[in-house]
Order: sequence, then structure tokens, then C-alpha cells
Amino acid sequence: MADHERYRILVVDDDPDILELLSDRLRLMRFQVTCAADGQEALRTLRQEPAPVTLLDLQLPGLGGLEILETIRSEGIQTTVIVITAWGTPQKAVEAMRAGAYDFIPKPLDPAHLEVVINKALERCALREENARLQTELCGLDRPLIGGSPAMLEVVRTAQQAAASNATILIRGESGTGKEILARAIHRWSPRKERPLVVVNCVALSEELLESELFGHEKGAFTGAYQLKRGKVELAEGGTLFLDEIGDIRPALQAKLLRLLQEQEFERVGGTRTLRGNLRFVAATNTDLERLLKQGTFRQDLYYRLNVVKLTLPPLRERKEDLGSLVQYFMEKYSAELRRLPKPVSPAAMAFLARHDWPGNVRELENAVERAVTLSTEPEIQPHDLPIFEPVAGTAVAAASLGSYHEAVLQFKRQLLQDALARTGGNQSRAADALGLQRTYLSRLLKEMGIREPNRSGS
Repeated sequence: MADHERYRILVVDDDPDILELLSDRLRLMRFQVTCAADGQEALRTLRQEPAPVTLLDLQLPGLGGLEILETIRSEGIQTTVIVITAWGTPQKAVEAMRAGAYDFIPKPLDPAHLEVVINKALERCALREENARLQTELCGLDRPLIGGSPAMLEVVRTAQQAAASNATILIRGESGTGKEILARAIHRWSPRKERPLVVVNCVALSEELLESELFGHEKGAFTGAYQLKRGKVELAEGGTLFLDEIGDIRPALQAKLLRLLQEQEFERVGGTRTLRGNLRFVAATNTDLERLLKQGTFRQDLYYRLNVVKLTLPPLRERKEDLGSLVQYFMEKYSAELRRLPKPVSPAAMAFLARHDWPGNVRELENAVERAVTLSTEPEIQPHDLPIFEPVAGTAVAAASLGSYHEAVLQFKRQLLQDALARTGGNQSRAADALGLQRTYLSRLLKEMGIREPNRSGS
């Protein structure tokens, strides 16, 4: 295995000659080696920092090999144990396998056999790491970047160019524009695509928990830290670390993050040993970082370190030409989940979607289409299948600026009625129900405000 040097092996044996022989052999194989001469020392070492692989002699003074295996299993220590056993103790080897040992090597040791067994154990370690990585991605499955608008095409072109390098990328954009989707695409386009993409949501945790989530912690670092924990930085080794909502990181943690970005060095919480990483950084934010710089709550040096390549995702209201392809994608997605054939979207429904400003961006559109797919009972998606959107914040203020208070109220009412009719395809009865009004009262309001009644039966 070409990556041996990043693995550490703990050798546990009370025979100094065996310890020296194994240490020399393993170092020739480019492993890092730690030795323990008895069971207590072995457990102390494993609790401080578990080695991926442990070579364990069963015949130890005091605390024996089987007791060590039981402790490893009961405490959940993450190490793969290979038992070293004499020819005369095959029954002990069987007991050890039942107690959780991965394999055993008989004495006298055969170097070729030793290497084969260790490599198999490392494959098991790699599988365990992969499972841990997948756990971090369960709620973020890759999704395609959708849109052929000029603004989106320019973002994708720049992102593909930047993905080929190791440059740090900062993705800007409003909430719901698809920043994490773009980050995942950048990882797929990069030379690191075979290694992990690990996501850290910087706003979901307190400062203390976020530091532990990022850098890991040593056993006993704080109350509840019962064993060593590797952080997301270590899980992302060789791959990409995506720091979502980077603008919400507090100043005290910003210095440690800056060191990670500049030197690729860090320490676990409660630790003193400097660890090195090999990873690429992508960050995202919907926060005005320049405003935070002026306020002194975001470090200038961290800002420049993050802002090597800047990508800005346009809001949906600025690329409404992508509505059709986005609606089609979500229609097919949620229809498949419900085991239904996708329905066409009526022109009235598409016109209604096009009039909305989408303050929640693509995420809001996805929710609207999911609702329509779930509730629609007609051959086509109609406006009444779509949600009644709340007025965008600031609408009343904008309207008021056009005239007096009474004029602004009338304008707002007129727009509300027009939107209700558009959503219901001009059906006044449905529009009245949606607004919580009597149908006759709605009809009177339409006449008073000069809104022409649609020529439609049943309306």
C-alpha cells in the first residue's frame, strides 16, 4: 500500500527482542511504530490515540491479551487487532478471534505473511474510514447544477477551471441558491474526487462544539470527552473540506482556521501535538463579509485567505430563464419518489411561477414543486396546486414609496387579488376560498378595484 506512512501500528509484546524485530520490519515497510511492553501501557496508549492496527501478543504479564481485547471492545476503541500467538496456543487464538481480533500471526513470525495480514487489516481500516465519511454525506447527496442562463454558465465555467487547482474557493450567494451543490460539483471536477468530501455547517453548532467537530478532541479534553475523537479535518484527508456558512465562525476560532488554511496544521481540542493535513478548502456564505470586516468581527487575513477564487451564485429572480428546466427536474424527482408519471405544468401555472420573485431561491421553488406534485389531482399542474406565497419582505415599504398610505394599501390589495386569481386559473370560487373571503365579496372587490372578471364558466 503506497500510503503506508500515514498509518501507525502499535506493537504490544513483553519480549524486547520481538519488539525490536517487529519495529525494524514495520519501519522498513514505512509504517509509524509505537511499542508497549505490557497490557496497561498498551491500553493507556490506545485510549490516548488509537492506532489503526495493533499487533497484540496474548501472553503478557499482568493484564493479558484477551482482557485487552475485551476492554477494546467494551470501550469502543477504534483499532484493528492482529494477535501474535505461539504455535502451542491455537485455542487461545480462536478465543481471541471470538473476542474481536481480526486475524492472528503464529510465532516464529514470517515477514511475508506479516505483510499480507497487515495489508488486509489496512483495507479494513480504509473501509471503516469510508463508512465514517459516508455518514457525513447522508443528508447531502450529489445533485446536478441546473440552468443554462448566461449567469449560471459563467459560474460553472469559472468553477470548472478553479476545480483543477488546489486554490481555496469562496462561494457567495443568497440562501437557497445552491452553494453546497456547487461545492460538491467542484469536488467531482477536481483531482481529489476519489477522496472524501466532508461538509461542516459552521452555523449549526456552538463555538466549542464546532471546534471539536472540525479538529477533533483528545480523551478528557472536556466533560463528556470519554475517548479520542477525530474531527472533520482528519476525515477529509486527501480530499475536500467544505465550510458552509463560514461568516458565522466566531473570532476566537478564526485564528485556528487561518492556521489550518495557511499551514495545513492543527491540534485537537485538549491536545498539544501538531497534526498535518492534506486537503482542499471550499467555503460558502450568504453573509456580507465586507460588512463584518468593517465591524471587526471577521479577520482580514482569513478573508483574503478564503477569497482566492470567488464564485457568486445569482439569485433565482435574476435567472428566471432557468425556471423551466428547474421545474422539470424537481417534477421528475418528486414524481419518481411517489411512483407517479410526471405531469405537465399548465401555462397559467408557469406564468404564476414566473411572476414570483423567489426570495427563498431554488430551495423555495423545490418546495413549491414538491407540494404541487403531492396535491395535484388534475392532468396538469394548475396554479391552485402551488403554494400561496407570502409577500416578499419590504413589499409594503416599496409600495408606500409610490404614494400615500391609502394608495399603497389599495395597490397591495389589488396585487393580492390578482395573484389569487392567477393561482386558481381565474376561478373566483377557489380564489375566494384561498383568501378566506365570501365569493360575492370577492366579486364586489374585483369590480371596485377595476379588475376585470375572467371569462370562465363557474367563476
